[in-house]
Amino acid sequence: MQRIDGLLRSAIDRYHMIEEGDRIGVGVSGGKDSMVLLTSLARLRAYLPKRFELVALTMDPCFGGEYTDYTPIARLCGEMGVEYILKRTQLGQIVFEQREEANPCSLCAKLRRGILHNMAKEAGCNRLALGHHFDDAAETFVMNLFYGGKIGCFSPVTWLDRKELTLIRPMIFVEERLVRSAAKKESLPVVKSRCPVDGNTKRQEIKDLLWSLEKDYDRLRIKIVGALQRAGIDGW
Repeated sequence: MQRIDGLLRSAIDRYHMIEEGDRIGVGVSGGKDSMVLLTSLARLRAYLPKRFELVALTMDPCFGGEYTDYTPIARLCGEMGVEYILKRTQLGQIVFEQREEANPCSLCAKLRRGILHNMAKEAGCNRLALGHHFDDAAETFVMNLFYGGKIGCFSPVTWLDRKELTLIRPMIFVEERLVRSAAKKESLPVVKSRCPVDGNTKRQEIKDLLWSLEKDYDRLRIKIVGALQRAGIDGW
């Protein structure tokens, strides 16, 4: 975790992600990415010169009309001294039963974002930390190019003027392999997604494509993220 802590601190310093007195909501889905993000930010509270508060925010989609058990996450938050807020929703029913979307991921992501943004505001947060990592950045760039015909990626820091909320992505320098290793080594309580299309998405296709291309094009993901930074695309 120390290496990940250092990479988070580098991103936070480079993009000025945290200021004195911030109250930061952390989007916690229960997956490895969000759990490592939450754990690292909780550790960094003791080291960063700027003091800040953390609130863990979980939105349960209730896929299949059933509640997901997040008790292990609530327990970990208690151990780390982090406030934990859980909100049950009808997201799963709306996306997969009422709307019956042919491409449910886009609608689901949009609704998730709206719910999470509202949760952060209701919890009195001025910033919301999301668990997107280094690999996510490379994959998003390629997805935007292949499927949207545009050059772009999510930004390290995004100001939402309608919500008066700042989104931050402290894990953008952390490769997924490090996230996976840390989650296992720290025995973090990862909650398996119950999404009906989990692992069978366009993002997974791009992830597999990039890994296959790296056999012939060494460090391809690193070159993609480096290009984003050198070009200054979307605040990189």
